[in-house]
Amino acid sequence: MRILIAEDDQVLADGLKRSLRASGAAVDHVASGSEADAALMTNTEFDLLILDLGLPKMHGLEVLKRLRARGQTLPVLILTAADGVDERVKGLDLGADDYMAKPFSLQELEARVRALTRRGMGAATSVIRHGPLEYDQTGRVASIDGKMIELSARELGLLEVLLQRSGRLVSKEQMVERLCEWGDEVSNNAIEVYIHRLRKKIEKGPIRIATVRGLGYCLEKVQG
Repeated sequence: MRILIAEDDQVLADGLKRSLRASGAAVDHVASGSEADAALMTNTEFDLLILDLGLPKMHGLEVLKRLRARGQTLPVLILTAADGVDERVKGLDLGADDYMAKPFSLQELEARVRALTRRGMGAATSVIRHGPLEYDQTGRVASIDGKMIELSARELGLLEVLLQRSGRLVSKEQMVERLCEWGDEVSNNAIEVYIHRLRKKIEKGPIRIATVRGLGYCLEKVQG
């Protein structure tokens, strides 16, 4: 899961980044509305936008308005001052999916983030199933036939991306964009290594990560 935070309060932004990274998300941060707008135009692989409305250079509502005008359906969680009722209403009317008034509990924010990303994928629960393979996005635990699989953080991230697009092709470039923050150095060759390790751990029974040479990977069920 990859999240963009648009927040000009550096202390709050740092707290959000630490909390969300600890839950397994890749997190990028911008401190102005113009930077948020530019990032959203150039990268369509974010899973969620956490948007402060009182941003410099471009108000958060304008960022949201432009995002929806481009037809981008990215879930948006807006952050507002406790007394900013009018702004919250405008934000929801412009297409925001949820809001939180400052100050707020990080634990509640994490729960809302999970709910919004599930909703964005059309999922009712945090558990994704693919035959005997199960992945709990909240606990970040994978299992096959009820037996837990030991996976690294990067392997868990790749598995999540493949499960979210089960049966569809995922390119190496898409994997890098979904898993890596700005400044991360992850090459296509590194993705191949991670996929190789993941295969050894999950390709049991009717589960296969198919390679489409030159294009990417696809999680499939093997017909027996």
